[in-house]
Amino acid sequence: MEIIRPAGPEDNDAVLGIILPVIRAGQTYALPASMSAAEALAYWRGPDRETFVAQDNGAIIGTYYLRANQAGGGAHVANCGYMTAERAAGRGVARRMCEHSMARARERGFLAMQFNFVVSSNTRAVGLWTSLGFAAVGRLPLAFRHPGAGLVDALVMHRAL
Repeated sequence: MEIIRPAGPEDNDAVLGIILPVIRAGQTYALPASMSAAEALAYWRGPDRETFVAQDNGAIIGTYYLRANQAGGGAHVANCGYMTAERAAGRGVARRMCEHSMARARERGFLAMQFNFVVSSNTRAVGLWTSLGFAAVGRLPLAFRHPGAGLVDALVMHRAL
């Protein structure tokens, strides 16, 4: 069974093994595909976020971060990013990480969660977030340059906690 726990420095190589292929593919995150490993890790494990890993039989198969979406007056809304190892796709890892992140966000006093830039062509993610109670509250027309589909919309998705 999976365990979701805070990521430690000893997890950095495993986290990079998950996030770098996703970043390089350029299909779901608005990050430069040419980002170095050090830049990718600094982004994912930044000082403004709490980072977790999902583990199955000792292997790290997913990771997510949790942070305040905005500072000051917007600091009561959480924001997260999730990535799953390709070998674990379709096994419910992202669902369990999102459920964990919502519980952790509540523990930290967040009142809502918002995803600022869900690529509309990422239909698995859109479907998953919708099934977990998130609603698309905004659409950014042609905001993402997908390497295969060209310009596609991005969604702002939100739910109360």
